[in-house]
Amino acid sequence: MNPSLARVALRSAAGLLLVFGAGCSALRQTVAPPPGFYSLDDARTKTGPSTHSPTGASIDSPTLIINPPHAVSGYDSQRIIYVREAHKLEYFAHSEWVDTPARMLAPLIVAAVELSGAFRAVVLAPSAATGELRLDTEITRLHHDFSGQPSRVRFTLRAMLVDNRTRRIVASHEFDETVAAPSETPYGGVVAANRAVQTVLEQLASFCAEALANRHLTGSEVPKLPESIPAR
Repeated sequence: MNPSLARVALRSAAGLLLVFGAGCSALRQTVAPPPGFYSLDDARTKTGPSTHSPTGASIDSPTLIINPPHAVSGYDSQRIIYVREAHKLEYFAHSEWVDTPARMLAPLIVAAVELSGAFRAVVLAPSAATGELRLDTEITRLHHDFSGQPSRVRFTLRAMLVDNRTRRIVASHEFDETVAAPSETPYGGVVAANRAVQTVLEQLASFCAEALANRHLTGSEVPKLPESIPAR
């Protein structure tokens, strides 16, 4: 082969190798890590069976129908939300809930209120069962707040207990809980979110039981409960 042609061929081959190597490097940099999926769980399943025995309900106690929770706009998806400044919601790129928070919350509400022992039965709608009372809930906030240190997760739940016969509100309350995250990561926020949810569920169960007790004492509709519940 002509020496000049050989040199040209070598240069071309070297150039192709450089281009190929740069392309591979770019591909390696753009490959996203697999997403992590997280859940809201019943904390009792992590600490063993509860020692509480729901013995307060009698055959005369009412049945409570739990409507599936709703969530306000922005909090009704599987994306895990964080905030760094007021009025701006952002989403983790590679971390998601396994389902929407509202759907994950439904069975947790049933389990928490059932454990109070105040009702003959606690049933998640839709169901063929009928009940004297209905619980409606709405998530108005569930996000990881990085505006301060340590970062915190805030969970807000609005609840209304309704008399199914009269369609009137028996009691209503907005629960709001803030928990410091154990780490400045999406997983740290998930841990804090579960703690906040568990605290709110305990307060919600007490709210329902107290409303029912007041209803029995007065023999009529329960007045609206105080707007604040002492923090634990």
